[in-house]
Amino acid sequence: MAELVRLDVEDSIGTIRLMRPTMNALNAYMTEGIRGAAEEASSRADIAAVVVYGGENVFAAGADIKEMQSMDYTDAFVRGARLQKAFDAVAAIPKPTVAAVTGYALGGGCELALACDFRVAADDAQFGQPEILLGLIPGAGGTQRLPRLIGPARAKDIIFSGRFVDAAEALAIGLVDEVVPAPEVYAAARRRVQPYVGGAGVALRAAKEAIDRGLETDLATGQEIERGLFSGLFATKDHALGIASFIENGPGKAKFEGR
Repeated sequence: MAELVRLDVEDSIGTIRLMRPTMNALNAYMTEGIRGAAEEASSRADIAAVVVYGGENVFAAGADIKEMQSMDYTDAFVRGARLQKAFDAVAAIPKPTVAAVTGYALGGGCELALACDFRVAADDAQFGQPEILLGLIPGAGGTQRLPRLIGPARAKDIIFSGRFVDAAEALAIGLVDEVVPAPEVYAAARRRVQPYVGGAGVALRAAKEAIDRGLETDLATGQEIERGLFSGLFATKDHALGIASFIENGPGKAKFEGR
């Protein structure tokens, strides 16, 4: 698995690298590698933010179709659960995450990008959920995360048609957050999460949890989730440091310890 997916760390930013030539097709080994890398990134105190990156040429062109050809219902049910678990592990990383998308992000590749907090795309990148063209539907979060991000009508258009979405359209509809020239994608993704390095890590974790959990429920329940997390932060060292720094030096100058 380490040959297909690797977690690198530089300056407190972890990079989950997909490395299966030529298209980063997501087979069973890559799925387990992504899950393992996400869980490791979640647990490591030396990682403050995470980039998911497929390399200079392609993010991930989808599932391994040859591997799928011989699958029956039972195989698909088990494989789908593993793929969902892997992408859920990415979504659950309690730190800011960004997908650095070059080339194609199709099918499972698009779903992996959707599991991140942000998406930075190359100006020639292509997104899509083309499963309908195989007589299937997205099975790793596409029917759930895509409409939550861009709205149900736009998600239905993309999923029903199986069409590709270029970088300009993806930016216009909110599927991506930034478009840059292809050679600059990885650097731009790192820049997007760099401000969180040295930040209030415990509060960032709480903010992400409040938003993500709140989106899954009604407003009143979401506010209860928010209130519990907000109150809990008063027990942290970072809260005390932040308040003291604000009173003494004004906003934005606190040196947090992440606890």
